[in-house]
Amino acid sequence: MFETLPPLPADPILSLMAAFRKDPNPNKVDLGVGVYRDDDGNTPILACVLAAQQRHNDAETTKSYLDPPGDADFNTAMQRMLFGTADVASTDNRVCSAQTPGGCGALRVAAELVNRAKPGAHIWISDPSWANHVPLLGDAGLTIETYPYFDRESSGLRFDDMMTTLAQVDRGNLVLLHGCCHNPSGVDLDHEQWMAVADLAVERGFTPFIDIAYQGFGTGLEEDAFGVRLMAEKVPELLVASSCSKNFGLYRERVGCLAVVSPNAAAAETVLSQMLNIIRGIYSMPPSHGGAIVKTILNDPTLTRQWQTELEQMRERINGLRDQFTKALGERLGNNRFDFIRRQHGMFSFLGIDHDQIVQLREEFAIYLLDSSRINVAGLNSHNIDYVCDAIVSIR
Repeated sequence: MFETLPPLPADPILSLMAAFRKDPNPNKVDLGVGVYRDDDGNTPILACVLAAQQRHNDAETTKSYLDPPGDADFNTAMQRMLFGTADVASTDNRVCSAQTPGGCGALRVAAELVNRAKPGAHIWISDPSWANHVPLLGDAGLTIETYPYFDRESSGLRFDDMMTTLAQVDRGNLVLLHGCCHNPSGVDLDHEQWMAVADLAVERGFTPFIDIAYQGFGTGLEEDAFGVRLMAEKVPELLVASSCSKNFGLYRERVGCLAVVSPNAAAAETVLSQMLNIIRGIYSMPPSHGGAIVKTILNDPTLTRQWQTELEQMRERINGLRDQFTKALGERLGNNRFDFIRRQHGMFSFLGIDHDQIVQLREEFAIYLLDSSRINVAGLNSHNIDYVCDAIVSIR
């Protein structure tokens, strides 16, 4: 039967990874793949993760399945990290959550849940957004719409245009918002803008859906949760998909969490029953190992402090690279063309160069970035930053 299937083009990021691996150039630089890297170009295992992993291995007595919602202590710890300790929604039992296979799993379970409640519901995503939002949400049956977000001229936020569009969004629609460190642009909402969007959600009756994959990589662990906590306080219904891949460095463990805020405790119980039924029909139950590590870290004060210190070091390294990159380009060009890079947050930014220049960087200098000109700032380091800057200047 499979002879009826047409071949599909390879995923752009996966294709870029393959091309980079095959490139024999000793000076090659990978600025495309969205993982954190240290100054030696490695994606390290955090010391707190190693300690928690060893502790879990020593204490583990079974390899039996988890239940569909995952580890209860993990879910409670993640809710606390997302919503804070004084969250009224959690206190009133309006929040239900489930451990998922990464942030992708959380997004897909959420999309399936929404499609059950309102088949074909419209979900508005930013222009641009993370490319995988479209298949994860659209393949579940949701209708994808877009709202203006990134201004390619100023490399800033089109907030007025964004609000004009969202003011037309109807009740029963969803609006996907990046909690912090917007992927791919690095441009985030400030506190006043978050409050304006929250007020509009209440006025229009649309449901916010927050994807927060980089909590702690922006301005701080608590600060990056501002939008999530504000929405939980303001709106009756809220979906939050979170990931532990970046801030715990647990990429290959695939651990995330879906949390849903409902109008009351009874509605939350109903939502949870539907979530668990969806999970049972997709992957049955989540993997255990990554969630056990996160749970161990978040429920031990010493490990929590160690994790927060390591997370701060990663964030400061990224912010420092933004400053160095901006300064180095400015000195070479004699202008402030790239100053926007230091004002953004998280790992990503658009260089704003055209397709021919992107190809030139790849073919002449073995510098790999996405065709959109998105770069992973964490792919820069003390060994390659001058090489990258010189290459960029040479093609302009």
